[in-house]
Amino acid sequence: MAMEVSPLALPLPALPAIAGVALGTAAAAIRYQGRDDVTMMVFPAGTTVAGVFTLNKCPGAPVEWCRAALAGGKARALVVNAGNSNVFTGRAGRETCAQTAATMAQLMGCEPHEVFLASTGVIGEKLPTEKLTAALPGLAGRLTADAWQQAARAIMTTDTFPKGVTRTAKIGEAVVTINGIAKGSGMIMPDMATMLSFLATDAKIPAPVLQKILSNGIGPSFNSVTVDSDTSTSDTVLLFATGAATHAEVPAEGGPMLGDFTRAVHEVLMELALMVARDGEGAQKLIRIDVTGAVSDQSAHRIGMSVANSPLVKTAIAAADANWGRIVMAVGKAGEPAERDRLSIAVGGVWMAREGELVPDYDEAPVTAHMQGREVTITIDIGLGAGRASIYTCDLTHAYIDINGSYRS
Repeated sequence: MAMEVSPLALPLPALPAIAGVALGTAAAAIRYQGRDDVTMMVFPAGTTVAGVFTLNKCPGAPVEWCRAALAGGKARALVVNAGNSNVFTGRAGRETCAQTAATMAQLMGCEPHEVFLASTGVIGEKLPTEKLTAALPGLAGRLTADAWQQAARAIMTTDTFPKGVTRTAKIGEAVVTINGIAKGSGMIMPDMATMLSFLATDAKIPAPVLQKILSNGIGPSFNSVTVDSDTSTSDTVLLFATGAATHAEVPAEGGPMLGDFTRAVHEVLMELALMVARDGEGAQKLIRIDVTGAVSDQSAHRIGMSVANSPLVKTAIAAADANWGRIVMAVGKAGEPAERDRLSIAVGGVWMAREGELVPDYDEAPVTAHMQGREVTITIDIGLGAGRASIYTCDLTHAYIDINGSYRS
């Protein structure tokens, strides 16, 4: 079904070339007609890679392929297809991965385990391997350094807008660039939706250091976003470092010299994650939930997720209904330490309840006005400790049912 662009959409910025990265897209008609659905990126020898993947216990064949390939820490190519997730496809799915990687490796003159794969789309349907592999040779011959915007569009499924971010950082006196693209709209609670994200930089970073930087950035970004509480079988975030920039050598253990680079990578991850929340299926409002006063950061995170995933909370926000009782309910059901008589709740900066009681002379009008806007903030103070977390989600509208009720048709 055709979908209107989310009212929360952000424009796709100009994404500069990353030294060492060539990329492009092609139409293989794997599921979609009249649009590009295959993305290819190639990297020079010596490119390092880091990755984070779904915690779903039924992962797709591409996730299993990438987990195994990641052990080598090196990458020469990435191939992504949209429209078919290659999940729950048994031996056929594994063979598709092997054949795709072998075809790409032959084109690149590299080993198959240096080829990374990702697929997104319908679950349980065999991916037409021959369509995918047939598209690769021609695509490999027309790659450019400036096709980032096309790549951001080609990986989309139910997304209503392409998602991309770029940042620069300094390593010593040298400036390096980081680009990132992502797709995701439904089946989103990454827990590391369908959610895919690919980042590349021209920095020269050892694979273990790159992995640490990526892993540390996932928690407050993609793992703090939820649209519908469903963790996809295909969630994949990959970060490639080509080493094409000239800068001071990074020690094997990393260190302070990577402070600005780490900041930039984490900003890219955060911005992309928020774009996924903005593009939640049927979303009309972006919601930020700040939890403070929990017994630990982990407890605050779980409480925030309980509120963010509550259909009753999300539908109340969709209707601009200042029903703070639903927030209390969602806090209480999280299974985390909480005491009713210490709990305080605010929406849009207006405290509605303090220490278990309605605030005297509470005026609902400014809260309702805030909830009628495009961005809604909820603050929850548990009153038990110093734990805190911020969670991002969207409202739940009837359009979510319309989109997912017709997804395979």
